[in-house]
Amino acid sequence: MNQPLAYVHPGAKIARNVVIDPFTTIHNNVVIEEGTWIGSNVTIMEGARIGKNCNIFPGAVISAVPQDLKFGGEDSLVIIGDNVTIRECVTINRGTIASGQTKIGNNCLIMATAHIAHDCHIGDNVIIVNGVLLGGHVTVGDFAIIGGLSAVHQFINIGDHAMISGGSLLRKDVPPYTKAAKEPLSYVGINSVGLRRRGFESEKIKEIQNIYRILYQKNYNTSQALAIIEAEMEATPERDEIILFIRNSSRGVMKGYSGSV
Repeated sequence: MNQPLAYVHPGAKIARNVVIDPFTTIHNNVVIEEGTWIGSNVTIMEGARIGKNCNIFPGAVISAVPQDLKFGGEDSLVIIGDNVTIRECVTINRGTIASGQTKIGNNCLIMATAHIAHDCHIGDNVIIVNGVLLGGHVTVGDFAIIGGLSAVHQFINIGDHAMISGGSLLRKDVPPYTKAAKEPLSYVGINSVGLRRRGFESEKIKEIQNIYRILYQKNYNTSQALAIIEAEMEATPERDEIILFIRNSSRGVMKGYSGSV
């Protein structure tokens, strides 16, 4: 299915039913699995591993070397899961010696002109909206949504089911199940609409709300809030996930919403 005006290096491993449109370049040491479509003027460089039934739109550049002055030419990868859509002019850099790979999970949508830097790890079912910039070593949890034109500082962690407002500047970690907005980035509630859409029961949503009321609305410091949550709330996977996320945060989590403009 390769068009005659596309260039595919003989060392690339391309499944038989992959469609490659004209003027696309695929370098050595690339693997593309069944059912994937590669649009015109796409560049896929060494170290790309692209899963099944993906759609990569014109102008995207996948697996270029990191924009990191410490990069020494070491072998590294970009790993893209199944059913991923990568829209026009997205750039995804491969990993460095730090982790060896940049990874995108299954069923993700990466909208036009987004940039995913080296050593980022993106979960499943993530939506990254137009113009989002992820610095190196960013981790994004499953079902997270990052609004358009947001900029994410390197080493930031974004939890599962979090929703980030468009145009946000992320300097602190965003805990799971939350909504984040304003400047500086602040907690503005939990992502209750998203949780309902994904099958969370009302009692589970209420439990998550109660956890974040203690964390953000009771004037406790973080250590006090976590101690109260552990002592007073029943152990559940969601409770433990929130506690572990906050305790493991090296940059600290976003602040509570103060109500100020």
